[in-house]
Amino acid sequence: MVALSRPIAIYDTTLRDGAQREGIALSLEDKLRIVRQLDGLGIPFIEGGWPGANPKDVQFFLHLQEIKLTQAEIVAFCSTRRPHRAAHEDPMLQPILAAGTRWVTVFGKSWNLHVTEGLKTSLAENLEMIRDTLQFLTAQGRRVIYDAEHWFDGYDDDPSYALKTLEAAILGGAEWLVLCDTNGGRLPDEIKTITQAVLTFLDQYQRENPAQPLPGLGIHTHNDSGVAVANALAAVQSGARMVQGTMNGYGERCGNANLCTLIPNLQLKLGYDCIFPSQLEKLTPTSRLISEIVNLAPDDHAPFVGLSAFAHKGGIHVSAVQRNPRTYEHLEPHLVGNQRRIVVSDQAGLSNILAKAASLGLSLDRQHPVSRDILSQLKQLESQGYQFEAAEASFELLIRDALGQRPAWFSLKGFDVSCRSGDWGTTGLESQSLATIKVAVNNTEILTAAEGNGPVSALDAALRKALLTFYPAIATFHLTDYKVRILDGLAGTSANTRVLVESSNGHERWTTVGVSTNIITASYQAVTESLEYGLLLASKETISPELTSV
Repeated sequence: MVALSRPIAIYDTTLRDGAQREGIALSLEDKLRIVRQLDGLGIPFIEGGWPGANPKDVQFFLHLQEIKLTQAEIVAFCSTRRPHRAAHEDPMLQPILAAGTRWVTVFGKSWNLHVTEGLKTSLAENLEMIRDTLQFLTAQGRRVIYDAEHWFDGYDDDPSYALKTLEAAILGGAEWLVLCDTNGGRLPDEIKTITQAVLTFLDQYQRENPAQPLPGLGIHTHNDSGVAVANALAAVQSGARMVQGTMNGYGERCGNANLCTLIPNLQLKLGYDCIFPSQLEKLTPTSRLISEIVNLAPDDHAPFVGLSAFAHKGGIHVSAVQRNPRTYEHLEPHLVGNQRRIVVSDQAGLSNILAKAASLGLSLDRQHPVSRDILSQLKQLESQGYQFEAAEASFELLIRDALGQRPAWFSLKGFDVSCRSGDWGTTGLESQSLATIKVAVNNTEILTAAEGNGPVSALDAALRKALLTFYPAIATFHLTDYKVRILDGLAGTSANTRVLVESSNGHERWTTVGVSTNIITASYQAVTESLEYGLLLASKETISPELTSV
C-alpha cells in the first residue's frame, strides 16, 4: 500500500455505538458481515463491541480470531477498572484480554461531575483508575486508545482536572487520546477552541517530558445538536488525526458523526487521506448494504450516498446538468460510488423524460411521437395522484409499455379478498384475510388462495404462491416498506388513495406505485408491478439490445 501523505485514522464504531440506536438489533452474522464490508472499504479501526458484556459479543470476538481480514484492526472496547480495585484483579478486564485483539479502546471519566456522582469515588482515584487500567493492558501487549468521555463538558467545568485525566492516560501508555462530545451538545467553535487548547497542553507536556512518547489526538462526536460532522471537521482542522464515527450516522439518541459524510468531506474537500480512491468508490454500496443488514430504510437524502444526493428534477437543472454536470453538482457522483439520477414528475419537461430513459438504458428520440406520448401520459397520471419521482420502477415499466418492451410475465384474471375478525388478542382485535386469485402465465391459468394478516398481505402471498413455480427468483423478493396516503381528505372514504411499495432482492431496492379509490386495488397494483420489476431486474441481461431504442 502507498503511504498516505496527510493521513486521518478512521475509526468505525457502528457495531458498538451505532448498534445502540433505537430499533437496531444485530445478530452475530450481521456483525460479521458488517466487519467484512468495512474491511473492504479500507476502514483501519473497527470497534467490535465490549467482550464479556453479553454472550453475542463473546462469540463475535471468538469468530473474528478465525477470520482473516485484509487490513482492518478489530478493537475491543471497555471502561476503566472499578474504583478501589487493582486492574489485574478486576474480572471485567479478563474477557478483554481473551478477545485477542491487538488494540483496546478504554473510556474513562473526564468530568468531575461523573466521577463524584456517577462513579461515587474521588477525583484522585479516577486518575489512578485511568493510569492503572491502561498500564495493565499495555503490559499485556495491548495497544490502547483512550476515549475521554464527556471531555468537552469536563474541560468546560474544570480544565485543570480534565487535563490531568489525559496526563494519566499518557502515563498509562495510551497511543491515542480521543476527545468525546458524549452529550452532543457542543458547537464547532467550542470544539475548535478546546481541541487547540489540548494540543497546546500536549506540546508543553512533551517539552517537559521529552522521553515520554506523545499520543495522537482523536475526536468522537454525537449529533444531538445536529452538528456532529461539523464538530469532527473542526477538530481535524485544529489538529486531530483520528476520527471516530458510524456508518450512516447510526447511534444512540440522535446518532453519531456520520462516516459516510465525514470521509468524502475530509478526503475530497479538505485533502486528507482516509481511504484509497478505489475504496471510496465503495462508499455508497457499503452505506446501502449496511442499512439493509440493520433493516433500516436508507436515507434517500443523505449527503454523498443518498439516492437523491445527485438527483435532478427541475427542467432547467436537467438541461444544464446534461451540458455540464458542474452546474448543479458539487462533485462527480462516481467518486463516492453514487450515480446521477434524473427525476420525473408533473414538473418534468421532455429533457427529463429523455435523460431518465437514457439512465435506464433506453434511447428515446426527441422527435419521435412516443416521447411526447410518454410525457403526456406522465402528466395525466400524476394529476390523478401517481407519484413517479418516488416510484421509478413503475416509471420504467410505463416507458417500456409505451415502447412495446414490457414483458408479459403474467396477467391477472381476477381476485377476491375476504377478511374476518376474531377475538381480542394482546395487540388488539385479531383478524385474518383470505385472498383467492386467478392469473395466467403462458396461457396457463392458475387459481390459488393464501392467507395473510391483512388483505394486501394475503394478496401478495397468493400471487407469489401462483407464480413461484414459473419464476423462482420471486423467492428472493421481499417487501421492505409500504406507505398509504389519502390524496383528498375532503372526499372522505371515496378519496383516491396512493400506495407506495418498496421491495428488495437483497441487493437492490425499487419502488412501485398504485392509485385507486379502493385501497386494496391500489395496493394490488403496486405489489403486482413490484413483482414485475423484480423479474425485469433478474432478466435484464436477456433483453435484446435492438429493442432498447426508438
